Amino acid sequence: MGSVEITVEDHVATVLLNRPEAMNAVDPEMRGLLHQAWDRIRQDDDIWVAVVTGAGERAFCTGSDLKKTLPTAETAAQQLFGSSPTSSLIANLHTDKPMIAAINGYAMGGGLELALACDIRICSDNAQFALPEVKVGSMPGAGGTARLPRYIGRSDAMLMLLTGSRTDAAEAHRIGLVSKVLQQAALLPEALAIARAIAANAPLSVRAVKRMVRQGEDMPLGHAIDTERALFGLLYNSEDRTEGRKAFAERRKPQFKGR
Repeated sequence: MGSVEITVEDHVATVLLNRPEAMNAVDPEMRGLLHQAWDRIRQDDDIWVAVVTGAGERAFCTGSDLKKTLPTAETAAQQLFGSSPTSSLIANLHTDKPMIAAINGYAMGGGLELALACDIRICSDNAQFALPEVKVGSMPGAGGTARLPRYIGRSDAMLMLLTGSRTDAAEAHRIGLVSKVLQQAALLPEALAIARAIAANAPLSVRAVKRMVRQGEDMPLGHAIDTERALFGLLYNSEDRTEGRKAFAERRKPQFKGR
């Protein structure tokens, strides 16, 4: 088995971070496999929703494996603009398909940033969260300082970012970092149930909603409402919208095709 395993069933992809002996920390090989997984999710028409989780019961992901991630001789400009840029583990995770993080244990540094890049986060009751980069003379570099204040509010975000301290599952739920806290055994089944509920809906509609929410967060309200109306219009004559109304009238389950 590789350090990243991806399986697809009923339009739901499950991405397993599979280095439990290293707390699912990301080494260079694993980083490349994650980039391949994100590419597949974006490009594979059979995938409508994805769940990301970690192997074992101790960790979702603890960020970069510092033992195997050596300093690079490349300049910052080469890393950012070069032919083979040194990318974060979520560098190409740009998709309108919903992403669910099932956080089973530690989500630290880049691991928390990966969870923040997902649309829905649920966790086990033993989960711990931290962006501890300031403790080692660094700072988050994969969206932590940008996403965390947007998702949980500035004060709670600054508390985590500036102290680097850990936040447990109960507190993460209180501040809105996660939507649900579950016992370990129930975590992945619940994540898959959420994914299947999403996948039962019209995929173009789901993707339009995700895009609108993500883009609308940075728009003035009036602009966001106008953009929402434009996306609504794009879906108006889709085959799935017609099928959804026929199925409702005929009291049957709709057969959506993403058209």
